[in-house]
Amino acid sequence: MSEKTVGHAGQGAGKQIHLAAHFPGVNSTTVWSDPRSRSHIDFSSFEHLARTAERGLFDFFFLAEGLRLREHKGRIHDLDVVGRPESLTVLAALAAVTERLGLAATVSATFNEPFELARRFATLDHLSAGRAAWNVVTTSDAFTGENFRRGGYLDRADRYTRAAEFLAAARQLWDSWTPPDRPRPFAHHGEHFAIEGEFTVPRSPQGHPVVIQAGDSPEGREFAASAADVIFTRHGTPEAGRAFYADVKGRLATYGRTPDDLKIMPGVTYVLGDTAAEAQEKAAEIRRAQVSPQNAILALEQVWGVDLSSYDPDGPLPDIDPDPGSELAQGRVKIGDPLAVAAKWRALSEAKGLSIRQTVIETTARQTFIGTPRSVAEELVEAVRTDAADGFILIPHLTPGGLDDFVEKVVPLLQERGAYRTEYEGATLRSHLGLREPVWKG
Repeated sequence: MSEKTVGHAGQGAGKQIHLAAHFPGVNSTTVWSDPRSRSHIDFSSFEHLARTAERGLFDFFFLAEGLRLREHKGRIHDLDVVGRPESLTVLAALAAVTERLGLAATVSATFNEPFELARRFATLDHLSAGRAAWNVVTTSDAFTGENFRRGGYLDRADRYTRAAEFLAAARQLWDSWTPPDRPRPFAHHGEHFAIEGEFTVPRSPQGHPVVIQAGDSPEGREFAASAADVIFTRHGTPEAGRAFYADVKGRLATYGRTPDDLKIMPGVTYVLGDTAAEAQEKAAEIRRAQVSPQNAILALEQVWGVDLSSYDPDGPLPDIDPDPGSELAQGRVKIGDPLAVAAKWRALSEAKGLSIRQTVIETTARQTFIGTPRSVAEELVEAVRTDAADGFILIPHLTPGGLDDFVEKVVPLLQERGAYRTEYEGATLRSHLGLREPVWKG
C-alpha cells in the first residue's frame, strides 16, 4: 500500500506533505516576552505541543539538545533557555500520552557510547510501539566537551567518521537479536569503538529507530545520503531548497538507495493572518520581539568577535573589521568566515539603509511562510510538489501553544487539496514517513 493512496484525501492528488513539530528553546526563536509563553521544563508544555502535533497528524515531535549552557563574554547568555531536560526521558513520558506521533531526540554521537545509546533508543521504540527516532549530531568544540571525561579531544575533521561508525555499531546491536526473541553475540572493532558482548533489548517494532541527520556541509550531505532516513535542514529560499534537494537525492544511488529512502524536511516558521497585510505586520512584530536590542548586539558580536556593547542597536554597523580568531561566544556554531559575513551585512545595510538591529532581523530570518491560512497552505504544497522539500519541521515562536492555529486552520486546507493525510496509515513512524523497514542482517 502506498502513502499516496491510503488515508489521504484526494487519491492520486500527487506528492504528499510530511510535517513535524520542533519544540523550540535552544535558539532565539521563542518570544519570551509574550504572556502566552510558558515553561520549557514543565512536562505540561511538552505534552501540549505533542498533543497538538498528533491532533494535526504530524509525523513526529522533535527535541533539540543542549549539552552545555551557552556563554557570551564569559557569562551565561540570559536570553537563551537555561535548564533543558534530557530528551529521551521527556520522550519516554510523551509515549504514554500520545498514540501515533513519532518521538525524535537529538543526541550527540561524540559524547555517548554505542551500546548505551542503542539500548536507550531501542527501549523508547518498544515503549512507544515503534515511534522512536534519533537525530544524530556531532560535537566538535572543547567548550562543550569540558562537561565530559573525553573533553574536546575529537578533531572537527573526525566527527563524521566517528558518527558513521557509531551509527553502524548501533545498527549492528539492533540487528543482534534473531527474530523474534533470541540474542546473538555481537562484536564490533573499528577506529573509534571496540565492543563485544550481547545486546540486552530485543529487536524493536521498527527494526531500527528512524535516523535523522542535521547538517549542510559536504560531509553532512554525504553522511545523510549514506545512512539517514530524514535530513533536517535550513534554506532561505525555494531555489536554495531545490538545489539542496537535487544534490542530496542525487547522492543516494551511490549507496544503493532510492529518492524515497530519504525525506528532506527543512526547519521553518510560519505566521498566519486574516489578510496578507495582517500576517506581514504580525511577522514583523514577532521578528522585532525575537531580535531585541540586546539580541541584535549579541548577534553582531558573534560575527565581529569583539565587544560592541557601546554601539547603538538602532545605529549603523561598526566600521571596524571582525576578529576571526575570537572566542567571545561559547557553545554556538562558529561563523565560517566572519570577514565575508561582515562584508555581506555591510553591503545589505548600506543598500537598504538598515540599522544594526534591522540588519540582524533581515539576515537571520529562517525560511518562513507568512500569509493567510489558504496562501500558506498553497505555498507549502507548491514547495513540496516542486521538490524544494518532502515536508517541513515547524518551529513555533510560542511554547507550548504555537502550533494551535496551524493545526486548526492550515491542516484542513492541506487535506482539502489532497496533499496531506486525513488519518494515520499505520502505527510506526516509518509508516508515517513512507519508509521501508530495515532488512534484518542476521
